Amino acid sequence: MQYMILVYEPEEAYATADGQAKLTDIVARHMALAAELQAQGIQKDGGGLQGTETATTVVTLNGQQTLHDGPFAETREHLGGYYLIDVPNLDDALAIAKRVPVIDGGKVEVRPLIVH
Repeated sequence: MQYMILVYEPEEAYATADGQAKLTDIVARHMALAAELQAQGIQKDGGGLQGTETATTVVTLNGQQTLHDGPFAETREHLGGYYLIDVPNLDDALAIAKRVPVIDGGKVEVRPLIVH
């Protein structure tokens, strides 16, 4: 079954004096995990996302669409990246999610994909 692992981080996570070093470390750890999962045939897709300042949201209301700068929701945390994995069950997906590197205060969400 396929699962999406969504990685959320505090918006200000890397806005510290050692922020660049933290980012470099986290990215290296993501790359290592992704390489391992790909080699095992588990990871089907994944990647990091640019910051929320690059987001544009399309809002549909009463049949009209408008564009808004920024993400859909104003929150203190942002979606920083994702993994798309294929494993037998939720327990296996959660075991992988626990290995996903996150900065202090980060969160990892696991959701099954809808099978059509």
